[in-house]
Amino acid sequence: MTHEQYREAVDWLFVQAPNYQTDGQKAYKPGLDNIKRLCDFFGNPQEKIKCVHIGGTNGKGSSSNMLASVLQQEGYKTGLYNSPHLVDFTERIKVNGTNCDKEFVFDFIQKLKNLPEDIRPSFFEFTTIMAFEYFYRQNVDVAIIEVGLGGRLDSTNIIKPLVSAITNVQLDHQNILGDTLEEIAAEKAGIIKPGIPVISGDENETVKNIIRNKAAQENAPFIDATLLQTKLKSDLKGNYQEKNIKVVLTLIEELRKLNFTISDENIEQGLLQVHQNTGFIGRWFEFSKDPLIICDTGHNQAGLEYVFAQLNSIDRHKHVVLGFVNDKKIDDVMKILSENSTFYFAKPAIHRGRPPQEYEDLLIPAKISYKIFDSVQQAYLSAREECTNKEMIFIGGSNFVVGEFLEKNLEISK
Repeated sequence: MTHEQYREAVDWLFVQAPNYQTDGQKAYKPGLDNIKRLCDFFGNPQEKIKCVHIGGTNGKGSSSNMLASVLQQEGYKTGLYNSPHLVDFTERIKVNGTNCDKEFVFDFIQKLKNLPEDIRPSFFEFTTIMAFEYFYRQNVDVAIIEVGLGGRLDSTNIIKPLVSAITNVQLDHQNILGDTLEEIAAEKAGIIKPGIPVISGDENETVKNIIRNKAAQENAPFIDATLLQTKLKSDLKGNYQEKNIKVVLTLIEELRKLNFTISDENIEQGLLQVHQNTGFIGRWFEFSKDPLIICDTGHNQAGLEYVFAQLNSIDRHKHVVLGFVNDKKIDDVMKILSENSTFYFAKPAIHRGRPPQEYEDLLIPAKISYKIFDSVQQAYLSAREECTNKEMIFIGGSNFVVGEFLEKNLEISK
């Protein structure tokens, strides 16, 4: 298999399968019928692996990577399924921090091309069965599975995990999951399985009660991670990681009850070596020190509030590169933009990318200093030109903005 053949195969996957990440709501296929049929077709690999299921609006990617790092530190062969990818498709499926083998991806896509005509999976359903099969073939000790979108109707919800976690519930994807926090919480709580412990990381009492009540209905132990006190830190640097660490430590306690041997020393070291162990980037990722360049994939209201609050705590002028997708409520974002900043708005290079010209009527009354660009790279290069060493650059607003930036500049920086 050549690199060109691999690229053609992955391109086929993007074209053939409706993809929510790039195409939006019209590509979203709620329900488990399709994924059940896919899993049946491939011999139900998800039933042959031990899993941990992690959902939530924000923090599920960070939490799953922290947990994977700790388990790897202990010596467990650990699978990790995250989405979306930032640079290469294989980032979605990892074993012990190593991206899925491209030869496997290529071969598996050939099998997908031969699916029965009446199974028409979405892109996420394709990648979910691919992850299950890869983890089974790799004979992992445990696979950490991140929910794609929502919970109840998400493709990953076909698994029967050892333990589940819901990091938090915030307003996001309202066009799919519901208009209120209560509706979204009910969707997230749909990953709770009969008798299987669920960990809640949300401090909101309304959300907590919805998860607790669903757990009671399913006779599933409910554990409130927010009650935990800890001084442990992670090399994932966002201030919001303090809440995620509590979820991870509570997950570890449940795994210990299931006879996983996990030492305190490996917990501490695993949390401090997430980047090294899993290759996770994107959350408060320090791309460069001179000048200081920070990337963060936080993209909904709650995530951006955390990010901008942390930016405001840094006493430097900021050059902020931002881009958004079509379903983002930009008028809400305008209210929380970071202070002491010059802004560079750009359209992410995907179908769902929103041209800044469409929301310039919101930028003008915000009384901010801004420029508009046709691409993320143009915006970054302009910011880089204007940024002095005593200032800093921030890049975010969307996974796709960060992904585009890294794809263009990661190799250059090495």
